Amino acid sequence: MASKLSGDEVDLPGFFADLVRCETRLYNALNDRLRERHGIVTSQFEFLRFLRDRPGARVADLAAEFAIGVGATSKSADRLEKQGWVVRQPNPSDRRSSLLDLTDEGARLVDAAETTFTNGLAELIGDTLDGSSAAAAVRVISKLRCVLERDQIGTPTG
Repeated sequence: MASKLSGDEVDLPGFFADLVRCETRLYNALNDRLRERHGIVTSQFEFLRFLRDRPGARVADLAAEFAIGVGATSKSADRLEKQGWVVRQPNPSDRRSSLLDLTDEGARLVDAAETTFTNGLAELIGDTLDGSSAAAAVRVISKLRCVLERDQIGTPTG
């Protein structure tokens, strides 16, 4: 059930529920499209896109970006490597970690999947938000994310 707004008073639990349910439904819809058209899921696409935009990132960089544990991130990177989409290189400045890069196949995959992802988002969100409401929503969510990340709220401990 959608949250209620009366005057200037915001139903924060309702807003939270709306935010989480929207994210889940969008994520699942994009997941289905990416799996059907490219054989990957949304989390794999996001990891590949991150690595495309930040070559030589470490597993810890991925974990920090996506606010998930290092162990789960490492396992995900292992799966991407096993598929032939990612390679690990020794980290010259830290023997305990490795640097991750896309393979040519991984780069082609993420580029093709990005079109599906972007078009899917436009299709799913486009009719709901016009220019000014979309810009306002982006500003509010971006500000909330910045505050949460700045204060390290919700950061996994392991």
